[in-house]
This record gives sequence, C-alpha cells and structure tokens, in this order.
Amino acid sequence: MSIRRRIKHWLPTLAWAILIFSFSSQPTLTTSQVYWQDFVVKKSAHLFVYAVLSVLIYRSLKLTTRYSQPYLLLLTVTLTILYAVTDEFHQTFTLGREPHLRDIVIDVAGAFLGLGLTLTYRRGSL
Repeated sequence: MSIRRRIKHWLPTLAWAILIFSFSSQPTLTTSQVYWQDFVVKKSAHLFVYAVLSVLIYRSLKLTTRYSQPYLLLLTVTLTILYAVTDEFHQTFTLGREPHLRDIVIDVAGAFLGLGLTLTYRRGSL
C-alpha cells in the first residue's frame, strides 16, 4: 500500500485526535450552573469523543494492516487508552484543568462502546 493511501486512511483519526487535544487545551467551561447537569454533559462528551476515536483507530488499522480481528481490537483499545492517559496528563499543563482517573475510565468505556457498536453494525445486527 502506498504512503499516500496510508496517510489518507489515517488522516481522519489524526484530525480527531487533534480535535480532542485542542478541547483539552481549553480552560474548563461550565455547561450548566447545576452541578449534576454540568457533570453529565462533560462526561457524555468524554464517552462520545473516545467512542469515535476508537472507531477511527480501528478503521485506520483495518485499512492499513493485515492484523487479525482480535489483534486489531486489542491494539485499538490499547492505543485509545494510551491517548486517554496522555490527554489527562496534557491537562495538567492547562489552566483550570486537572487530570482525573475517572475520566480515563469513561474514555475507555467510550472506546468499548464505539467498538461494540462498530462490530454490531458490521455483523448486521443494527
């Protein structure tokens, strides 16, 4: 496979990772004055963006490698977890942001959700 095709297949994944990084670079915003509503919105965003990231990583790997399905899934989850951990570390350098293990757990749940939906869809169950 040519380098151009590889780049083409990885570009959406890279763009999404940059989007996550840019959001993490911003001071925290309040979405609601009510704590639980603010919490739900922010944690739902974590779940969503990491679900999308895992789907994009899986797609990029599937299109550019010949790995077996189990290895693809393991590598996808591993890369998503590594990105979540580095993203939380990155937040230590952002004013008003703090790293939280809870966020990594939510990010990992999002990764599994994204992969689960992808596999379910591919099997025609959705």
